[in-house]
Amino acid sequence: MENLDDILHIKSNNVKPEPGKILISEPFLFDHYFKRSVVLLADHNKEGSFGVIINKPMALDFNEVVKGFPVFTDDIFLGGPVDTDNLFYVHTLGDQIPDSVPIRKDLFWGGDLERIKELLLLGKLNRHNIRFFVGYSGWMPRQLDMELKRDSWLVADITTHQIMHDDVDNLWKDALLRLGDQYRHWLNFPSEPALN
Repeated sequence: MENLDDILHIKSNNVKPEPGKILISEPFLFDHYFKRSVVLLADHNKEGSFGVIINKPMALDFNEVVKGFPVFTDDIFLGGPVDTDNLFYVHTLGDQIPDSVPIRKDLFWGGDLERIKELLLLGKLNRHNIRFFVGYSGWMPRQLDMELKRDSWLVADITTHQIMHDDVDNLWKDALLRLGDQYRHWLNFPSEPALN
């Protein structure tokens, strides 16, 4: 029989962080930004790590948040606590957006903002080929490695299709389920334990 400590302690799955992988927060992480979050890593190296939370749509419309932009009717996301006065984006458009940085072969970070506006005006952008974020999630050198050792996160694979097409409201749960039965009991842990 498992003891309570074994049940409550999330065990690392020993997957190494790298661009294009996701971080799945452990269920006891109650930070405003990272509670039940899924973070797409855009980079991870000896200088630090950064990415965006991909399952936290904001309650505001894109054009309420981003002024002076063509109309965009899909969600804007809270990307993290760093640099929240700026807009960040990931997309699948590659060379169509100059200065994009590949995260992996079919997913890109940033690029020429004027080209983004032009593609918006032409109606060529939607939630399936671009995601916009306010702020990002960042870690100093070795900080993420230390958080992984404390088991604050699980590292997992995800496809670009899952990032751009899956239901963001269930992404944390779905990502855990894809890791196997050893993480299934975390789904039953209440998101607000004090209310039980």
